[in-house]
Amino acid sequence: MSPNLRQQLRLEGGRLWIAMAMAVLVVVPWVLPALQVDLLTRALLIGVLAVAFNLLYGYTGLLSFGHAMFVGAAGYAAALFFLRVVPAYGLGTAFGGLSVLVNFVFALLLGVIAAAILAVVVGYFSVQLEEIYFAMITLSFSMAIWVIVQYDHLAAVMPLDVVTNGSDGLDFLSQIGTVNILGIEFYLRHFLYPRPYYYISLLIGTVAVYALWRIVRSPFGTVCLALRENPERARALGVNVQRHRWKTFIISGAFTGLAGAMLIIHSGGIKPGATHWTASAEPVLVTVIGGPYSFLGPVIGAITFEYLRWFIRQFPLLEAYWELSFGILLLIVVLFFDNGVTGGLKRFGEWLGSARGHYDRDGFGGVVGFADESVVTKLQSIRHAVVNAVDSITGRSGPGSND
Repeated sequence: MSPNLRQQLRLEGGRLWIAMAMAVLVVVPWVLPALQVDLLTRALLIGVLAVAFNLLYGYTGLLSFGHAMFVGAAGYAAALFFLRVVPAYGLGTAFGGLSVLVNFVFALLLGVIAAAILAVVVGYFSVQLEEIYFAMITLSFSMAIWVIVQYDHLAAVMPLDVVTNGSDGLDFLSQIGTVNILGIEFYLRHFLYPRPYYYISLLIGTVAVYALWRIVRSPFGTVCLALRENPERARALGVNVQRHRWKTFIISGAFTGLAGAMLIIHSGGIKPGATHWTASAEPVLVTVIGGPYSFLGPVIGAITFEYLRWFIRQFPLLEAYWELSFGILLLIVVLFFDNGVTGGLKRFGEWLGSARGHYDRDGFGGVVGFADESVVTKLQSIRHAVVNAVDSITGRSGPGSND
């Protein structure tokens, strides 16, 4: 089989899997209870956020510890629009039954603009540095943004008594009413009726992810990969490294703002914790779990992350020590999975293909022998590695040591 044909078959297979996944995502809200639909909505939005973050990390090689500030900028912009602009200008009824939907679109646009403007400023200074220094300066900006919203310093420079409302945050769920389209009335966002917002999130998220996919597949994305692999060589070829990284930072920040605004509207309010630097760890964890070198890896990582958190919450003992439980899981993924869950799934698919080949040649016995050779041997090597690590930590020199 020629390499071109193999690549074409792989592409067709990938499209088939994506089509099947989309079909499942369209149907599943009619099967799951409301709580699970709400959880899946959040997982998908975090997935979009992580894909935007991965444009900077996985494709350009820049690790940001400050992406929560773009979520905060978009979220506060959306919240202030619903709380200040809509009542002041009578936009709640200005467009009839579509008013809530139109205001929702305006809130998203304002969120994206606010995040993009912040990304322009922060990105200009951040891309002057590289590697760990880049990560630290994004962390510093994020901490500064948190202080501003935590203590509502914006109220001193804006003609408003309250802007961020300090540690109490802003709640605006009551400002999001119902939509009426041709006599069909539904809540845009309601905890007991999560399907409309789920489908809106799925639609907007799909468009956003597709736009990011076109970006990484374009010449612009190719330059991003070149910067990740060898920025010195890219610079020698005439690429303005800092300017290209700045553009990538702005795009990543804008798409993060889109996902962030939708997440905040999904929550119905925003508090300063959304901008805290610890919140920036979430897209990093999600991307590492899913696989930073796979385009849809962050989406898979987000779904895995959210449902594992949900699973841990079902057991009080695990919930009490959820950081330990999740830390062990993350350690397993980093140590034994190639490119996160996505790499693990790919390797499992290759293993099934090899097992099918052994079955065709030698029957069930061939599959058993192959499993013993591949799985059992791998588990034994992992066991030996763990034992050796424990021995080195405890100072033991071997099974017969008296230490």
